[in-house]
Amino acid sequence: MLSNWIDADAYLFDIDGTLLNAYGGAHYNAFHSALKHSFDLNCKIDGVPLHGNTDIGILRAVLRREGVADADFDRHRASVLEHMCEQVELNRAQIRAEVCPAITELVALLSGEGKLLGVASGNLAKIGWLKLEAAGLRDYFSFGVFSDDCETREDIFRSGIAEVKRRLSSAATVCIVGDTPADIQAAKATGLPIVAVATGIYNREQLQQYAPDVCVESCQAIMNGKL
Repeated sequence: MLSNWIDADAYLFDIDGTLLNAYGGAHYNAFHSALKHSFDLNCKIDGVPLHGNTDIGILRAVLRREGVADADFDRHRASVLEHMCEQVELNRAQIRAEVCPAITELVALLSGEGKLLGVASGNLAKIGWLKLEAAGLRDYFSFGVFSDDCETREDIFRSGIAEVKRRLSSAATVCIVGDTPADIQAAKATGLPIVAVATGIYNREQLQQYAPDVCVESCQAIMNGKL
């Protein structure tokens, strides 16, 4: 891990469970609307891994379960994603975003220190930005990398690294902040340090099993200097 958590030049934050927890069903229901619209399927996404997954990964897993070939999904992929984004935009008033503990204080501090802040999320870009807007966090982030063009979390992180280096320099250091084992594993695969926060569905003990560089109950511990 970096000698001090604030030593990095840039920070990539996951959204759901890390920056905020979103409620209201706009995103969840958009999956079902898209599956019905493009494949005439009346099914739920329940039962496939959701937390730490990507929107494309979730769709592919559900379609495989329902007997739809990957090639069929890939043929319709653009229209499926467009429909999902349209549905969330249409129902954006339903999005209720609860900011995770001390997140606003943390991103304000990092921004004030001149750090480059980005989001690295399995959400589709339009959906991720709508959640951040609902939470009042959008303006803190200079860029985002999402699952529109990256099916795996590791690919999302690699795109985030590339964008940081494009904006800063090839020597720029990057730190991940995430809340799932998938975030930890992807950070390790891309050679990034990670601060794991237990503000999603995984508790601190569960996250520690994956050996993140730092593991805290919430970002309040970071703000209190308890790393």
